[in-house]
Amino acid sequence: MYVPDKVFDNKYFESIVETSDEWIITRTGIKERRILENGATSDLAVGAIQDLIKNSDLKPEEIDVIIIATVTPDMFFPSTACLVQDKIGAKNAWGFDLSAACSGFLFALQTGAALIESGRYKKVLVVGADKMSSITDYTDRNTCILFGDAASAVLLEPTEDLSYGIKDSILHCDGSGKDSLYMKAGGSLMPASHETVDKKLHYIYQDGKAVFKVAVKGMADVSYEIMEKNNLKPEDVAYLVPHQANLRIISATAERMGISQDKVMINIDKYGNTTAATIPLCLTEYYRDGKLKKGDNLILSAFGAGFTWGAIYLTWSMD
Repeated sequence: MYVPDKVFDNKYFESIVETSDEWIITRTGIKERRILENGATSDLAVGAIQDLIKNSDLKPEEIDVIIIATVTPDMFFPSTACLVQDKIGAKNAWGFDLSAACSGFLFALQTGAALIESGRYKKVLVVGADKMSSITDYTDRNTCILFGDAASAVLLEPTEDLSYGIKDSILHCDGSGKDSLYMKAGGSLMPASHETVDKKLHYIYQDGKAVFKVAVKGMADVSYEIMEKNNLKPEDVAYLVPHQANLRIISATAERMGISQDKVMINIDKYGNTTAATIPLCLTEYYRDGKLKKGDNLILSAFGAGFTWGAIYLTWSMD
């Protein structure tokens, strides 16, 4: 994992927009978030991969594929995956970016798993990385308090023991939700111009109430559905690993699954919403804190712009 050093706490936002520490914590659960002052999404991703390499026996030349889940690529092309491949010296790897907003890590994880299962690849890096500060309007009090910058990476490898690893996934997208959460300008639909910049169309727009309503139902329902599909009872689940967008959405998902709050991974208070990085950040921190045990059943769940949403059921394989 990699998080920048610069911290924006709630007191900072009290000084730039009309809000309060109490209001932010009550409605989101966020106390602070990290901001990358100098650098790009590829730098966040490289930081996370370097941390992974330092804590494993992985060598860059052994990596077969790099998948970067992001909505804040360094540039439209080349892909951030190409830039990362060069920066870490993964001379034998190919890769690509995947855009699914806050569900990006789940979509990338399932894609990486399919590449492993094909039998052609042995080491696939899946990275969730976003520099959300680069597309956040810090005069918009509805969105600026929510987001932070971070990256986290996982390494996928094959196993012959089918009692471990990724067991199942349920993934969805519904483009009819496009008007509730988006960045309007910068693509082929509305190329950058003086007008688009002046109108602040290169920033995140979110209809908070609309997104909250569908996110609560989407995350809760799909998390419950994957448990039912795999005959999992609440006591069979060691942890829910939810996307860290809003503490109320997370609590509603846990309640729908019938699990207690102590079985929910939470770090939104420290990092805010880091989009594709939130779920692997939770996994990394809880694993290093000794809270994840071999054989633990995990339900990973997310909801994001698109709309995109889904859940993945996996059994942790490492002591």
